[in-house]
Amino acid sequence: MLSRQALLRSMRAAVPQRIAINQTRTYAAAAATESVKPPVALFGLDGTYATALYTAAVKTSSLDPTAKSIASLASLVEKDPKLATILAAPTLSAADKSAIVAELVKAAGIQGETVKNFLSTLAENNRLGLLPGVVTKFGELISAARGEVEMTVTSAQGLDNKTLSRLEAAVAKSAYVGAGKKLKVTNKVNPDIVGGLVVEIGDRTIDLSVSSKLAKMNKLLNDTL
Repeated sequence: MLSRQALLRSMRAAVPQRIAINQTRTYAAAAATESVKPPVALFGLDGTYATALYTAAVKTSSLDPTAKSIASLASLVEKDPKLATILAAPTLSAADKSAIVAELVKAAGIQGETVKNFLSTLAENNRLGLLPGVVTKFGELISAARGEVEMTVTSAQGLDNKTLSRLEAAVAKSAYVGAGKKLKVTNKVNPDIVGGLVVEIGDRTIDLSVSSKLAKMNKLLNDTL
């Protein structure tokens, strides 16, 4: 297990110099971060932290439990909209941040030291507000590492498993999914689309919603009149 001190010291090689100067302590996997190549390049400070966490997890052979812990944290953030506001509060004292980290660890059922150290480092760097972005981008890294292609199906009402399975089977055979890749399907509900579906596969979007068709019809009528 890598020590917390080693993790903190070595991120200076992974973070842009201007960021390293502004932060008193940083996070990383190990001194030789170049030996671990993330499956995709991420940008932004949250992307830097997510990449460092991924590297740390690979270095400590704890990628699966780390992914599970981060997924639990992502679920907490999604279920409680107020949490992001609390994490980003500029008035948090050191005691407040320590209490928040302890509560996050408890609520998410985190066992390993990698994620615990990561949360503590975010707190010490006054970067707890980045957590929502970090967990999202870490999820992107995990999906890429597992050869997954994310497909988000937005519908006016929730879809049953049978319908989602049929959509997954159809799309899996299409050119939208590369060879050897597997789909990770998520159903989102948005009543505003009225009916139909909006299917997002990677960076592609197939808009089959009623609202989209109505918008096109309105545009056609306006252009004609």
